[in-house]
Amino acid sequence: MLKRRTFLLGGAGAFGALLVGWSVLPPGQRLTTSAPLPAQGAQIALNGWVKIAADNSVTIMMCKAEMGQGIHTGLAMLLAEELDADWSQVRVEDAPIDNIYNSVQSIIDDLPFRPDDDSIVKRSTVWYTRKLIREVGTMMTGGSSSINDLWTPMREAGASARAMLIGAAAEQWHVRADECRAESGHIVHPSGHQASFGELSSMAAQQALPRNVRLKSPADFKLIGKPVRRLETASKINGTARFDIDVLPDGLLYASVVMCPTLGGAVAHFDAIPAAAMPGFIKAFAFPPYGGGTGGVAVIADNPFRAMNAVTAINVDWANGAASTVSSANVDVRLAQALDDSDGHAYFHRGNVDAAMRGAARTVAAEYHAPYLAHGAVEPVNCTVQVADGAATIWVSTQVPALARQHVAKALDIDADKVDVQTQLLGGAFGRRLELDFIAQAAVIAREGGGRPVQTIWSRAQDFTHDFYRPACVSRLAAGFDAAGKLVAWRSTSASQAIVPEALARYYGLPRIPIDKTTCEGAFDQPYEWPTARVAHKIVELPVPVGFWRSVGHSHQAFFTESFTDELAVATGQDPIAFRAALLAQHPRHLAVLKRIAVLSDWEHPLTHAADGAPRARGVALHEAFGSVVAQVAEVSIGPDNAIRVHRVVCVIDCGLPVNPNLIRQQMESGIVFGLSTALQDEITIVGGQVQQKNFVDFPVVRMNDCPVIETDIMPSQMHPQGVGEPGVPPVAPAVANAVFALTGKRLRKLPLKLD
Repeated sequence: MLKRRTFLLGGAGAFGALLVGWSVLPPGQRLTTSAPLPAQGAQIALNGWVKIAADNSVTIMMCKAEMGQGIHTGLAMLLAEELDADWSQVRVEDAPIDNIYNSVQSIIDDLPFRPDDDSIVKRSTVWYTRKLIREVGTMMTGGSSSINDLWTPMREAGASARAMLIGAAAEQWHVRADECRAESGHIVHPSGHQASFGELSSMAAQQALPRNVRLKSPADFKLIGKPVRRLETASKINGTARFDIDVLPDGLLYASVVMCPTLGGAVAHFDAIPAAAMPGFIKAFAFPPYGGGTGGVAVIADNPFRAMNAVTAINVDWANGAASTVSSANVDVRLAQALDDSDGHAYFHRGNVDAAMRGAARTVAAEYHAPYLAHGAVEPVNCTVQVADGAATIWVSTQVPALARQHVAKALDIDADKVDVQTQLLGGAFGRRLELDFIAQAAVIAREGGGRPVQTIWSRAQDFTHDFYRPACVSRLAAGFDAAGKLVAWRSTSASQAIVPEALARYYGLPRIPIDKTTCEGAFDQPYEWPTARVAHKIVELPVPVGFWRSVGHSHQAFFTESFTDELAVATGQDPIAFRAALLAQHPRHLAVLKRIAVLSDWEHPLTHAADGAPRARGVALHEAFGSVVAQVAEVSIGPDNAIRVHRVVCVIDCGLPVNPNLIRQQMESGIVFGLSTALQDEITIVGGQVQQKNFVDFPVVRMNDCPVIETDIMPSQMHPQGVGEPGVPPVAPAVANAVFALTGKRLRKLPLKLD
């Protein structure tokens, strides 16, 4: 009989051998799903990404949410390119929940490494993480990672399907496969044989999956790199596009909610008698906080307006939580105090910065501030759910369908395989639809619908006052120069709440991790060649819910870093572009973008006055985010009441190989408008744990009459495609702030930018 010690040692050795064996294997395949794809009519699935029907239509599976960024078009182009499909016959369909669709690149991008780090530690960590997330990750849209993540899998899926179609045709025609080629939805042979994909699809499905496929070279691209029109444009114009709020299943009821005005609070007691007497009222009940949100009261009624009216008639006594002691003013004090008390966790250090600062002939220091921000998506928060016969169907606009299924299953105490998730188009998101609070809440509300579907719709006020906000942040920066005016030291330390630890806790119930790369991104991961440097962040715990916001940490760290870089150029009497260029000698990609923006903005020549005679000035910012390098120059004047007016923004982006120039330009324009709104107008203020902004009148976006001329230039590249949805946001605020300084001599170090 084996002794327990022998068994344990043998077991440990076996486990170690398995771990070593697993570690040397390549990441798992991303071509075939664990269960056959659902097929409609004469559709035939050739792998987990594409189905071909007898009518020659090509349906491409989409595991990413379309929220206005055009990702369904961009991803479809990748597969259709390698398949050689007829673009006019391409359709898209939401993918089922399966591991091959797990978002890998977004997790890789969240690892705490600089882009120019080529160490063995980084390479090994990326390798193991890629393998692990492929198996235990989740489907997710975010982090400007979709094209980057699926550049290879979707092209391989298209090439694999093409090879199978060619193999089927070769067998049918008794010719060699290498003599056949795909062309615009057909397989053709020099002898004159020709057949459509639809005619060959059944036979192709009998072919073995190719072990290795040859992908096209960029010189052979017919779709990739072209300004292809978006697939969903026509449906959005004619009104057939279906967003979550458009879901109208038979027997639909409606729910409206009112939540505790204090963040994180709950219901102590409520009186529904006044509401119960109102027309259309069906039921009222309290619900607890879900997914890190806030508790409240829901009313179900026979139409949305009656539900909204009835919920306002309910009298509620609230149980305020820990956030009741929080106000914006004391948040700023807490963050500043954290910087007084701690040097934070260093995400990057080079050399002995303390010694360099002590030996500097001159030092410059500054403190910058950024406020909480809401997402402000145009489509109000809503979710439709039907709970019947121990199962649930949810129609929802979400960036995380697999997590949505898990949270609904938990809220309803049913198995996850009893939850059917029907993902809809998103009417904006910017990170808000990464959250699960409103989805679990809607499921619990629908459970009270007696088996009928219930659509829960939040009012705009409930949305603004119960968001997961971009964290407020304070940053202190310092730099040292030698006697010749050369930069010798850079120090940056910031303080804020951390998004990732809070998100992991509410998504998965995990303990809070002590570091979060997103807190310091945009500060530690920039390409500037500082001789000595220390870039750090201090996490501060506060009872304000924070979440991922478009460009995350880059959104404010770019303002800090690029504004302070401008301060250093001015302090040493150098041109801002020349000062930056001197710090980029070993970064030719960034240097090329910087030189290009100088040419396109006509940087060397003074600006004429604005139409009303007001002087104008330029400001520049350069920033790397999500793998892309973006430079922007803003042209600014000052109007009546010291209003900052932005007349023109010139933007240059290097995002690797540009898959669809139309989509890239649209996203740069979108990011610039989004960034300008927050640079000039927006902030979330909190008093006694209650958010004061309740609608777009309090949290305005840049309107058409105030929108500057935006010119976007896309750098040519053969590099692997990088992110586009978010990199346009970070440089806007510092470019404008730097222009304001050039014009007025006033350095604005707090967002939103205001002149006294």
